Amino acid sequence: MQNLLQEIASRSFVAPELEQRIKTDFKIKEIPKGTILLPQETRANYLYFIEKGMLHNYYYHDGKQISSWFYKEGQFATSWYSFYTRKYSYEAIESLEDCIVYQISYHQYQELITDFASFGNFARLLAEEMLGFLDQFSKGWSFLTAREKYQLLTSYFPDIELRVKLGFIASFLGISQETLSRLRAKQ
Repeated sequence: MQNLLQEIASRSFVAPELEQRIKTDFKIKEIPKGTILLPQETRANYLYFIEKGMLHNYYYHDGKQISSWFYKEGQFATSWYSFYTRKYSYEAIESLEDCIVYQISYHQYQELITDFASFGNFARLLAEEMLGFLDQFSKGWSFLTAREKYQLLTSYFPDIELRVKLGFIASFLGISQETLSRLRAKQ
């Protein structure tokens, strides 16, 4: 819980009353590897903070699984589009390792925003960070070579190859596993 509180406090003030509510509203969950936390075409009702492990967002295109993002310790994760719009998610979320997460429901999250102005500030800053990151990443991604995409991914996740199947990494990069092997050999 300390890591979660520190992440929230890094964005906004956490008074003792808010800290108590965070401790009450965020529920710790142990998630075995391979668990689907959010099936595709369902509503994202939870925001997760990853204490330990990795999560993987993916979707299917032409019957093929495509990785859309990876989340690791110290990060918040959900299907952002679905969580914020309350619409069904086009992607699924799966645990890639045994995980320990803190989860909060959408409704409890909204109650914290209503009840605590400083948590509302945290929520706004988190949404702004995610929007800015996703916007920058998606626009820049279009113009990068496969090598540049690989280098960008490994700059965000230096140990990703030790934790994620190479097939997932290749699908995220939009390349074959053979091309990924060649890129890795040239590093």
